Amino acid sequence: MKLNLFRKSLIASLASISFFSGVQAKQPAAADVRQTRFGALQLENGYPSKATAARLYDELDFQRATQAYLWALPAVGFKALYDAQAKTFGARNGDVVLYQTLKDKAGMLTPNITTLYAFSFWDLAKQGPLVIEVPAGLTAGGVLDIWQQPITDMGQTGPDKGAGGKFLILPPGSPEPVAPGYLIVRSPSNQIWFATRGLDPDKAVAEATVRRHRLYGWSQRDNPPTNAYVPVAGRPWQSAQPADLNYWRLLSELYANEPVAPGDRMLFGMLAPLGITPGQPFQPDARQAKVLTEAAQVGDLMARTIAYDKRIPGATVYPGKQWEYAVLFDLDQETPDKRRVQIDERSSWFYEAIGMSAGMQGRIVGFGQVYLEASKDKGGRWLDGGRTYRMRVPAGAPVKQFWSITLYDNLSRGPLITDQGAADLSSRKPDLVTNTDGSLDVSFGPVRPAGAANWIKTTPGKGWFAYFRFYGPTEAYFSKAWQLNDIEALKP
Repeated sequence: MKLNLFRKSLIASLASISFFSGVQAKQPAAADVRQTRFGALQLENGYPSKATAARLYDELDFQRATQAYLWALPAVGFKALYDAQAKTFGARNGDVVLYQTLKDKAGMLTPNITTLYAFSFWDLAKQGPLVIEVPAGLTAGGVLDIWQQPITDMGQTGPDKGAGGKFLILPPGSPEPVAPGYLIVRSPSNQIWFATRGLDPDKAVAEATVRRHRLYGWSQRDNPPTNAYVPVAGRPWQSAQPADLNYWRLLSELYANEPVAPGDRMLFGMLAPLGITPGQPFQPDARQAKVLTEAAQVGDLMARTIAYDKRIPGATVYPGKQWEYAVLFDLDQETPDKRRVQIDERSSWFYEAIGMSAGMQGRIVGFGQVYLEASKDKGGRWLDGGRTYRMRVPAGAPVKQFWSITLYDNLSRGPLITDQGAADLSSRKPDLVTNTDGSLDVSFGPVRPAGAANWIKTTPGKGWFAYFRFYGPTEAYFSKAWQLNDIEALKP
């Protein structure tokens, strides 16, 4: 009797539990909407709704791609310059392209207008090790990998110290040959870029010295071919990194046959869902293309902000002034303690410029170059092509060779060009007018101010920024005993 009553009670209890469980399972889930910086996201019992998942993936890929845009600036800058030489000028690997005039340099990021440039590219995987014979004389340059990290300097700041020498550039992973008399270095990438400048004040001597460089394959060393030197000859061209889908196409083409460094594998992993994988064709679908295009547009604006409105510690050269160091990263693009990549520091430079070498770091007394930049006037306002400014360059500029100031278009980052010609002035200019104390006043504006002898014309409606270069900086620059004055806006 007791057993039957227990069974009946147990069955009733279980039925009650099942009933209430069933009722709970049929109740609708409580609405769970999360407010985020990119809109409201709905969850269903903790899971993302279909629309939320799609939105989150789009945002995830967009954020990854904007950061990848900044990360890839030096690599895409390398590829854009290579394509300009190969497709616009018809230069083959090993040919040397000469950039001589303002028109020749118009498509280049922040070129110096005063000296001759010479560039060449080489593919170590396809063409084998490269020999570069560097002549004695006043040159400064070197060889860079695809991330524009210097493999070696050449010329005044190289191991040849301007006396000339033979360099042998080896591909990654290849055995080192017996090569007495050669300065042997190894590249981490297959594709490399040779660049140099002729620094002699006599332009004819500078060009003759540059033309004595010889580039050829190690396999051709017993009978080296004659180098082809290709003048730009004023042809229009452009090498700035694109701000559209072509940015990612260039990156993919660059890595068609390149080893991926350990530090770059994470970024390629982040780009894989967007159709960018080293060695694979770039064929994005409509969604991927849309995300990548938008990311390139925003990435460009991020890079522009990093370059012109620097938040990098130590960027300001002189306390209380607007001049900033253009170069704020080390040669390997990492902090000295190797704890991080200098992503903002290198983004700031490679958005504006191309190339890097030990000499360009601005740390060698009497040799190399220093690059200071200003995008704001003394009052902290953006430089405006419709306004008039003045700057006084103190006497005794601390240089062994020369100094120059050049203005650049803040959108193209190429030379600011007007009907006056190059927006540039150099201490090598023969008709500079100095003050009685040896200082020099430079005026900037759309119209020459009354009585202004040294005037650089600007264009209304265009923003601009300036580079002040010291060639062969001396101790007074490093000690800051000599300081550059700000660019001051004049009253209308």
